Amino acid sequence: MSLDPRTSSSPLVRGAASWLSDLNARHPWNHNDHFHGWVARRVRHDARVVLDVGCGAGVLLGRLRGRAGEVHGIDVDPGMLAQARARHVADPAVVVRMLRFDDVRSPDDVRSPDGTAPLEHPVGADVDGTSGYDAVTMVAVLHHLDLDEALGHARDLLGPGGRLLVVGLARVASARDLAVDVASAVLNPLVGLVKHPRRARPGDAGPDAPGMPVRDPQHSVDEIARTARARLPGARVRRRLFFRYTIEWTAPR
Repeated sequence: MSLDPRTSSSPLVRGAASWLSDLNARHPWNHNDHFHGWVARRVRHDARVVLDVGCGAGVLLGRLRGRAGEVHGIDVDPGMLAQARARHVADPAVVVRMLRFDDVRSPDDVRSPDGTAPLEHPVGADVDGTSGYDAVTMVAVLHHLDLDEALGHARDLLGPGGRLLVVGLARVASARDLAVDVASAVLNPLVGLVKHPRRARPGDAGPDAPGMPVRDPQHSVDEIARTARARLPGARVRRRLFFRYTIEWTAPR
């Protein structure tokens, strides 16, 4: 039996889901941007360098720049990178590169003009001997990567006391997942009315950046939590309203 209301066998459920979808389209808002404040507040004020994985159009980079002396953004989509670079072209402390996450071994790999620094230093360590990133952030990115490998690599990139902050999408796989999603679906148009009170017109930009890659999540929150706690002892995984979950973990000092 499908737990997705859009594919439910009940015509009433499908009809309600369609009505909510139409209402959301009239008053759209960005669920990822909604969590940017949560991410930024958890980055230390004295952060030296922060990495945003899958930076997209670079909106979060601006929030992180207010907390860190240097901010790195990586993505593999040329369109997204063009938007991020245009957004931060005037700030040399924001570095945007086309790089795969598993190709980043230290902050110097992103600082390098061609995005490829020599790998003569260990994972998570700068060539000048300082530690790795003070924070690694991912918003709506982890489901595009191998879950176990990505969490392990993020752990290795962090310096002592560094923080991993993830906002992700998960597959609905339990009654608890469904209950949170139903509550989110009911509240979503109310938030849309507050954030976007004017009815959207034809040609208005949608809630996502143009060209943003989309992929359905493969793992449930429970599966993600088990993997996160195995890779990151003490990680805090929470279901969130508005179709997201969060992971928060601090590397030992």
